[in-house]
Amino acid sequence: MTSAIAVDGLRKSFGSTKVLDGIDFEVAEGTTFALLGPNGSGKTTTVQILSTLIHSDGGQVRVAGHDLAGEPQKVRGAIGVTGQFSAVDDLLTGAENLMLMADLHHLDRAEGRRRTEELLDQFDLGEAAKRLASTYSGGMRRRLDLAMTLIGRPRVIFLDEPTTGLDPRSRRMMWQTVRDLVAGGVTIFLTTQYLEEADQLADRIAVLDGGKLVAVGTPEELKRGLPGGHVRLTFPDAATLQAAARVLNNQPDDETLTIDVPGSGVRELRLLLDKLDQAGVEVADLSLHTPDLDDVFHALTERAEVTR
Repeated sequence: MTSAIAVDGLRKSFGSTKVLDGIDFEVAEGTTFALLGPNGSGKTTTVQILSTLIHSDGGQVRVAGHDLAGEPQKVRGAIGVTGQFSAVDDLLTGAENLMLMADLHHLDRAEGRRRTEELLDQFDLGEAAKRLASTYSGGMRRRLDLAMTLIGRPRVIFLDEPTTGLDPRSRRMMWQTVRDLVAGGVTIFLTTQYLEEADQLADRIAVLDGGKLVAVGTPEELKRGLPGGHVRLTFPDAATLQAAARVLNNQPDDETLTIDVPGSGVRELRLLLDKLDQAGVEVADLSLHTPDLDDVFHALTERAEVTR
């Protein structure tokens, strides 16, 4: 595995407040890595350090094969950054915003126009190319912002909460854009407040809390590491519900005619249904409930809060 980003012992404090307390992680090339954490946990600070916007207090970092401290210009040449707040100039058209970025990347005029046309088409902004950016919807502005980031063909892109404030349709369009970029070999470093977004996009997830990484893994690994899966059984009437409660020795919910039984594996489910069948208890319906990223996030951050 070739690392697009390698972080070892990264530290950062602001005054007496320790924001990053020696964190370590790696991001493989051509993957999406999501950094999650409560507000104020250090997600944006991490992005600012890795994208050379601020200095760290210690640790070693390599981005796109370059040492962050010794080769910041080479790092800048290999990355793109889309922050929480749009970099779009409202007084320019969509095409003019892209041409401005092409000039800043020192592309000649012909190459700048060609790249602008490519990106307008890729982000479905061709029809709006000559409109002022001030007339764009939130989703169009975020797509334009990301297109501007791509002018220089970066190998690593930092997306700091890129879909905040977008409606569900615009958010899903942005998700597809991220998937397409990764399929083309780009590495995405994503921070987000939307756990569903991380679940949909990330190959690996890290949870940051109290200046430390409290967990790193794939979405499925993080979910499997959390207890709480259960089977919800629904019964046809109150009498059957009470009979099932006696057989299973579990507390029933009289209002919904359901019983939650811990465990969600196939073998556990089979044994459970066999037990009810042998007792002559009819089940009207059942559903499996496994922990999701919301459960993982709350469990990890609450656990970290208790140990601090």
